[in-house]
Amino acid sequence: MKGVAILTCMDTRLDPLAIFGLSPGDAKIVRNAGARVTPDVLRSLALATHFLGVSEIAVMQHTGCALAGRSDEDVERDLAVRGVALQGPRTAWLAMESPDDALVADVELIRSSPLVAPGTRVEGWRYDVETGGVERIVLG
Repeated sequence: MKGVAILTCMDTRLDPLAIFGLSPGDAKIVRNAGARVTPDVLRSLALATHFLGVSEIAVMQHTGCALAGRSDEDVERDLAVRGVALQGPRTAWLAMESPDDALVADVELIRSSPLVAPGTRVEGWRYDVETGGVERIVLG
């Protein structure tokens, strides 16, 4: 399964190599909050698909994500309650009121990006942190 990139969240309970039965060096791992597609993720995937031999991308969310079932406004309110001073331009927190919809949208963002090499297979997955099970939500 070489030539794989996995976009996953920053939750350390997820070991993407173990989940997919891979070894170190088999996959490029990109992590961020919520496993969401951002301009920097697209930059990394562009380099991976054009220069590093990546031909498959797995976007992997997980159950119990702190961004799931929330809006960006919810995140901002909760940060303000914690004393975070939100100033300047508004941040896109990329909260996911519907994680399934967000996963479908993120997979489509990668598939439709002119930066990602044509023919790259992209799928969406969800890891269950309680059972260790993994489910393919969006087929490649």
